Amino acid sequence: MNTKATLILAMLGSAGIGALGMTALHAQQPAAPKRPAFYISEFEVTDPESIKPYSERVESTFAPFSGRYIVRGGNPISLEGEAARGRFVMIGFDSVEQAQAWYNSSAYAEIRPIRHNSAKSRAMILEGIAN
Repeated sequence: MNTKATLILAMLGSAGIGALGMTALHAQQPAAPKRPAFYISEFEVTDPESIKPYSERVESTFAPFSGRYIVRGGNPISLEGEAARGRFVMIGFDSVEQAQAWYNSSAYAEIRPIRHNSAKSRAMILEGIAN
């Protein structure tokens, strides 16, 4: 060990070495895996003609936020509880933050009223399990 290193170690003392060691150890810990998120909507179309512009434009609003269809429409098979009353859409995102950023984006805000006026719906964002 050279003289500079010896002097630095002496100045830091054991607490300093421990802190440096913990910093180095912490820096080596792998980052927590990102958890995907899913926008899920159950909706019953009340005006099939009026919903068409929404259906044509919605994918272009979520694609920039890593969004992709997981389920679009579908025919749910009810197994328990109250039967589904309409269609389902599930859009996958890389994170909750991206899903919320899409939902709050100006592009989606522009077309959201079309859905509100053309369908009865419930919508939510759920965080998934890391891969």
